[in-house]
Amino acid sequence: METFVRQLTIRFRVSLATLLIGLSAVAILTITIDAQQSQDSTATDQRVDAMLAKLTLEQKIDLIGGVEGMFIQAMPEIGFPRLKMSDGPMGVRTWGTTTGYAAGIGLAASWDTELARRVGVALGQDARARGVNFLLGPGVNIYRAPMNGRNFEYFGEDPYLASRIAVHYIEGVQSQGVIATIKHYAANNSEFDRHRINSVVDERTLREIYLPAFEAGVKEARVGAVMDSYNLLNGDHATQNKFLNIDVLRNEWGFKGILMSDWGATYDAVAAANNGLDLEMPSGRFMNQKNLLPAIQAGTVSEATIDEKVRRILRTALEFNFLGRDQLDLGVPLYSQESRQVALQSAEESLVLLKNEDHLLPLDPHKIRSIAIIGPDAFPAVPSAGGSAEIDSFEPVSFMTGLSDALGTNTKVLWNRGLKDLKDVFGDSGVSAFFGGGGAKFFTDPEGQHPGLKQEEFGGGSISGGPTQTRTVPNINSWGGDQWAEPSRHKKAYRWTAYYIPKTSGSQRFIAAGVGRDAYKLFVDDKLVFEQEPHEGQVPQSRDVDLPAGKAVAVRFEYFPQTDKITCGLGVITPSDMVDPEATKIAAQADAVVLAVGFDPRTEGEAHDRTYSLPSGQDDLIKAVLAANHNTTVVITAGGSVDTSQWLNDAPAVLQAWYGGSEAGHALAQVLLGEVNPSGKLPISWERRLEDNPSYNYYYEVPGSKDDPYKEGIFVGYRAYDRGDTKPLFPFGFGLSYSTFDFSHLRVNPAQASADGPVTVSFDVRNTGKVAGAEVCQVYIGDPSASVPRPVKELKDFERVVLDTGGTQHVTITLNRRSLAYWDVKSKDWKVDPGTFKVFVGDSSANVPLQADFSAK
Repeated sequence: METFVRQLTIRFRVSLATLLIGLSAVAILTITIDAQQSQDSTATDQRVDAMLAKLTLEQKIDLIGGVEGMFIQAMPEIGFPRLKMSDGPMGVRTWGTTTGYAAGIGLAASWDTELARRVGVALGQDARARGVNFLLGPGVNIYRAPMNGRNFEYFGEDPYLASRIAVHYIEGVQSQGVIATIKHYAANNSEFDRHRINSVVDERTLREIYLPAFEAGVKEARVGAVMDSYNLLNGDHATQNKFLNIDVLRNEWGFKGILMSDWGATYDAVAAANNGLDLEMPSGRFMNQKNLLPAIQAGTVSEATIDEKVRRILRTALEFNFLGRDQLDLGVPLYSQESRQVALQSAEESLVLLKNEDHLLPLDPHKIRSIAIIGPDAFPAVPSAGGSAEIDSFEPVSFMTGLSDALGTNTKVLWNRGLKDLKDVFGDSGVSAFFGGGGAKFFTDPEGQHPGLKQEEFGGGSISGGPTQTRTVPNINSWGGDQWAEPSRHKKAYRWTAYYIPKTSGSQRFIAAGVGRDAYKLFVDDKLVFEQEPHEGQVPQSRDVDLPAGKAVAVRFEYFPQTDKITCGLGVITPSDMVDPEATKIAAQADAVVLAVGFDPRTEGEAHDRTYSLPSGQDDLIKAVLAANHNTTVVITAGGSVDTSQWLNDAPAVLQAWYGGSEAGHALAQVLLGEVNPSGKLPISWERRLEDNPSYNYYYEVPGSKDDPYKEGIFVGYRAYDRGDTKPLFPFGFGLSYSTFDFSHLRVNPAQASADGPVTVSFDVRNTGKVAGAEVCQVYIGDPSASVPRPVKELKDFERVVLDTGGTQHVTITLNRRSLAYWDVKSKDWKVDPGTFKVFVGDSSANVPLQADFSAK
């Protein structure tokens, strides 16, 4: 079957001769532009000073605190308009329905910088159509471990890849007269207890791993705004961290834009004011007149400090011409077909083919009369994970509808969710929570005569003394997945007691869920099964317990909510009863199966970490469907790696879909049917076991532990796997194609270079397969003679090329001093040790067939 691939424009490189010929003209042009920019800057500064002089101290303080959740307030006295913000980074989401683009992790999986720019341009246009001045994205925090609930927003584990995607994304957004906001600065690599977690990171690790994407956004893309994170860094909250905000961001990188807080991430008025924060969002809860006027009078904060904050806000607004035009552009469609095409391309290029045994894919629609699409992520669409990046898309295309639309009337598309929803497991009011032969419910007596649970309510937030209220309830089913529940001052506690009588012997799956800072404990026969501690954010928990049939076991569930309402759920079910028997029946009768599993906004997103394992019941579903029909492609929706140990060996084909945005369903269909050749490459290393992750022993703070939370240092992801015996399941940069590619003719020039470079690396890549396709050529550098421990290799450049069958592309990349350097803690600067360096070229961190040495002095 002929396979087609969308042909993208290949970047052309200007020859050295052409550059030399044009050098004089470029120099003259540069001098002219620099002079004009200097004049414009002087005029802007003069205008800013004139505006500032008209404001009272009280007005200046008011200006550095947001208003109405998403605005910088207007100052009509100086002609300063109210400036509007929107959450991002997958879409302009705050102001209603919008177009959703592939998540950041998916955009990084494309390894396509021009696509990142196109997505940025489309986002900028979407923002202008809604009158938005600030897009709160991109997020560039490094993927450290798969549990981080916001990994889906970010650009993967490698700082160089993240930097390249970020720079082009920012340039695209800002080309439309919209300020991009790079976030979350810095070392915000976990959603676990994010307001209180202290990221203890040594400076070399910060400089080499966690800061480069921010640095590139500031120095190369000239991003207009930076957002400080919630966490502490080395003992100080980011919003009051002098090292981050003044020493590095302002003084070293020369950032002249607006430094804002994340929403509710300010903790001290004076410390934030003195340590670089310009704008507190969503309001001046701390940096307000009540706190700052006395501080100014006492001399602990100077008026000059406030003036500089206001100057930066005014100057940035002038530089983006917010005072010279209406930000709302009614000539830009809210629902743009051009944006839809960009969204579709972002979803197509993000898909990573992880396994394709016996060339199961692409599917041939001429040979398939029926196809079953099964799983909780098949329908409805799951365009994004949860939190401030969750998007309400225009008619988001689900995997089921996208595949059905692509196949038309010639192929039957059979759909089944495959699993019971947790709300069904927890039960419906007055109705048994369970269905089928292995179903179960709770009883207030061990004989099973009185259905329901005894509910006791306690005051004061603890279970002590006598209950204030006692009643019998049919179930505990008040969980909705909301992570944004507001805390209450009127603390309560609840205890439910009941008996559970298994109908069959064997594993019984207990499942519980709460929201926000809810805490709970589950006991079975007085033994603790699991508990949820009262830290911010959580996802449902489950545990299988072996129990004999017919014997009543005592169940006790203690619950300590953060609100004055019950927002939890509890259920028990046999694992086999989680799976809908109709799902396996339609799988067995279909010619092929697409099995869509993974997470959704309830189970992955902001304010809570997720599980490494798939949500409860999904492994059972995968095994049951594979047993029914081997011609099954597993499609995973997730912001990173997941545990595949129970079923990967039996699954012939696996696709990682990340979160594909509005057009994810169409994109998946195009790849499954061979209309698009998959070209995505992993921007992460995929563990065989969670325990193999380099940060496994340090990711969660252990009270009393002497280990630093970031003890793995610079050895994140593939940098760690390269130096040890443990290898990942799928390496960084890995991704299959329907074609094959060959690398050859590596050249490094000069063989002996100076530490400042440049060093030119060139090679050929050829499409040796039967269909057109795209390959990502990855260039890594190793420094085996360094005087400090360094990774075996580090990504320093890449090129995505599109080739017809038999086509060859000559690729040339140039390395500079930064490509060879490490951060020297003594000199506090980038340093190159003289000696031998190694060049590695290939299609993943683990497959680098071309290697050569060169020396630097």
